[in-house]
Amino acid sequence: MKPEYWYKQSAVIPYRKRNGKVEILLITSRNKKRWIIPKGIIEPDLSVQKSAAKEALEEAGVTGKVEKQIIATYKYKKWNGVCEVQVYAMPVKEILIDWEENFRRRKWIDLDNFKKYVKDKNLIKVIIKFKDKYLNNN
Repeated sequence: MKPEYWYKQSAVIPYRKRNGKVEILLITSRNKKRWIIPKGIIEPDLSVQKSAAKEALEEAGVTGKVEKQIIATYKYKKWNGVCEVQVYAMPVKEILIDWEENFRRRKWIDLDNFKKYVKDKNLIKVIIKFKDKYLNNN
């Protein structure tokens, strides 16, 4: 078992508007077999949003201000326990050329085509909630 706080995680959906459409940034998992969003442990000394922003910088090489309103939560099994992930949106302000985990690939995806890349059922549900919010309210 890991420390209790490792099971509380935050994630971010980095997004931008381009040519009148909303696009999200996906990254590859560590083993490069899946397309995912930046996610990690909520650092004890950081807020949920600041921890999510840190993951976006480290894993995807993007910066921005994470929005306050939560998009969704989901749970998954890891480290002989259950992790709970809080997901937020983040408009991308800057895209770095070099970043900490630059072994990961990045890909901007039109929201109409994300299911070609994302296979995880939890993440599909989260992106659908994001899509409903950002395509119906903006």
